[in-house]
Amino acid sequence: MALELHILGSNSAAFAHNRHHTSQLLRVQDKYFMIDCGEGTQLQIKKYKIKLSRINHILISHLHGDHYYGLMGLMSTLHLYGRQSDLHIYGPPGLSDIISLQLKYSATRLSYDIRFHEWTPEKTEVIYDDDKLTITTIPLDHRIHCSGFLFREKPKKRGINKYVVTETLTPVAANKLRNGEDIYDEEGNLIYENALATLPPKKPYSYAYCSDTRLIPELANTLKDVDMVYHESTFMDDMRERAATTYHTTARQAAQLAKDANAGQLLLGHFSTRYRDLNPMLAEARSVFEESYLAEEGKKFVVNT
Repeated sequence: MALELHILGSNSAAFAHNRHHTSQLLRVQDKYFMIDCGEGTQLQIKKYKIKLSRINHILISHLHGDHYYGLMGLMSTLHLYGRQSDLHIYGPPGLSDIISLQLKYSATRLSYDIRFHEWTPEKTEVIYDDDKLTITTIPLDHRIHCSGFLFREKPKKRGINKYVVTETLTPVAANKLRNGEDIYDEEGNLIYENALATLPPKKPYSYAYCSDTRLIPELANTLKDVDMVYHESTFMDDMRERAATTYHTTARQAAQLAKDANAGQLLLGHFSTRYRDLNPMLAEARSVFEESYLAEEGKKFVVNT
């Protein structure tokens, strides 16, 4: 397993029809990233038996309340549980001021440090980079500054063919093989030819989170061949004008974007409270892009190795 996405909340604006505000938990190999943190998120974490200690990175797309009002409550719970490790928060300008002000007037000194990472509005930039993964911002078109996030695994190393390499290799030799090198003995004799002793590297996977936005057709270039795309679909297409006026997208528009991007699958979310039954929305999207799914609470979406 390379990527696993757990939906914690999927509604827009207000709690309705047993749907909470937007929040997701993305697992990339051994790391966990929370994406948005609407009101009630920590209750969802408890409901789905997620270990709070796993969450070290929280990404906030914008400063509308249904995407971050759960953050202070979650942070307070982490403090009460005695957290010691740093918490990394990635968000728009102003978020650090909001948090600092609340901590100031509640006379709270957290048991852990917050590391703020402020992304730049209307600019594409890398906000996270390690040996396995990069996260890049996706500028969106909303009433206030809003950003999506593109998660991409870095190219993986080659695998060792255990049918050819039957002996236990030293860490140095194993690493050389995985990096594409041949193995020689001290006299310079070839022991293992890389092409025969290794297997092709597994495909690196990708996930794009597109929060509140009007349709941006050009985004298909940014999302080209992404394995899994979450895109807001607040309305159905008969409310296309309403969507544009409120800086949102319809299910049909999201599906067309996923199709144009040649995405692997599309997850629909940020549902308007006017829709109790979401099946018509799903049908609308699938009429354009078959691999469309509802990002309903509790569901897990996996990109397999």
